[in-house]
Amino acid sequence: MSLDADSALPDSPCHDCATLPAICRTHRRQKKTARCSAMSIEPNLFGEACLIRRWGRIGATGQRREHHFAREEEAVRLFLQLLRTRRSRGYRPKLHIRRDTPADR
Repeated sequence: MSLDADSALPDSPCHDCATLPAICRTHRRQKKTARCSAMSIEPNLFGEACLIRRWGRIGATGQRREHHFAREEEAVRLFLQLLRTRRSRGYRPKLHIRRDTPADR
């Protein structure tokens, strides 16, 4: 994106669709492991849809992989397929619970 007001670039089709974030966690008490998996679909600099996956043990650096697609529908298809696979392996969505605390504390 340019900072010049004269150069209005057309929006990429990736910008039309909301970013699909998913953060899942699993805790296996038998093996004493806690793992996390995160995925999101974001546009890259070339206007392609990019599925970004991060996974590993909670508290560790973990691994990262990017998949590039010409069409956003393909990225969403893989996103949903991977999400189903993670859920079948015991991963559950991380709930974002925001608690507003009083200012006088």
